[in-house]
Amino acid sequence: MNFSNKKVVQTYASPHSKNAWANIDTIGWRKIGQLSTDGVTNMFMMLNVAKGNNKTVSGTIDAANQITLLYL
Repeated sequence: MNFSNKKVVQTYASPHSKNAWANIDTIGWRKIGQLSTDGVTNMFMMLNVAKGNNKTVSGTIDAANQITLLYL
């Protein structure tokens, strides 16, 4: 599923490896896909930048309901 120009409502991460989430407007909570550790960190940072600066994001959610592609 593709999504465009969505507001990031909340973000969450735990100290566990590759466990980061985002609450995206009208989509709900979605986990960041299990890419590399750096990939998860980079996407999480993008989501936080979008939230902190009131920007929207676009991207793709895979069949497992995980964010696999993200554009700021």
